[in-house]
Amino acid sequence: MTSPLNRQIRQVILDQSKRAGVGHIGSALSIADIVAALYSGVLRVGEKSEQARDRFILSKGHASLAVYAALHLTGWLTAAELQTYCGDGTLLGVHPERELRGVDFCSGSLGQGLPIGAGCALAARMMGSAHRTFVLMSDAECNEGSVWEAALFAAHHQLSSLVAIVDANGQQALGRSREVLSMEPFAAKWTAFGWNVHEVDGNNEGALRELFGALDTASGAPHLVYAKTTFGKGVSYMENQVKWHYWPMNDAEYQQAVEEQKDRP
Repeated sequence: MTSPLNRQIRQVILDQSKRAGVGHIGSALSIADIVAALYSGVLRVGEKSEQARDRFILSKGHASLAVYAALHLTGWLTAAELQTYCGDGTLLGVHPERELRGVDFCSGSLGQGLPIGAGCALAARMMGSAHRTFVLMSDAECNEGSVWEAALFAAHHQLSSLVAIVDANGQQALGRSREVLSMEPFAAKWTAFGWNVHEVDGNNEGALRELFGALDTASGAPHLVYAKTTFGKGVSYMENQVKWHYWPMNDAEYQQAVEEQKDRP
């Protein structure tokens, strides 16, 4: 089932990217369902002074507009703050900044989110805290060796409170992921590294919420959620089109994208 938050996140992505004249629209739309599922009651969100809050790391930082949308729609960012996206002096840049309310870590240097997440999960264990750590990565980001070093580390330490979510949309800035550097068999690699692997339709918000709710984050191996998505999901002319990794919308494209949202279930 798709929530109102899902539809609202997509609308904010379109509105703010058009207003700011900024790209990375396809990447943000790709994770909209994942972010909606997380912010619809899965994540225990709290102020930074609250140790029991879950930690969320957007490792694919260039898709930050989806998270800004969720933070705004759940009351962590004001409308006025949202309107500063990519403006002069803003904390709402293309990549997240930890000074922003609701954001724990800067990100955008691909391959660094999972190592940070593994550290968070190990720290939680050492502190006796029950908080969980969720890391949202791209499939192309797994070309980075630092991801696999962190995967080995997390499995060795049985960091069950660590949940890595891979937005598997099959493409990256310079082409199709399978052509740039194939990672197949992807799920089997993570299983071989000692992770619990869960495959899911990453554009099915209901299935994602159900999966997140069923994860055992108190014991055993860390979790890899292999979320198969469509790049640019929800805007017909963006879907699976590499150019929308960076390309901004013109007026006609924006109007078409907005009209298409009215027909979404």
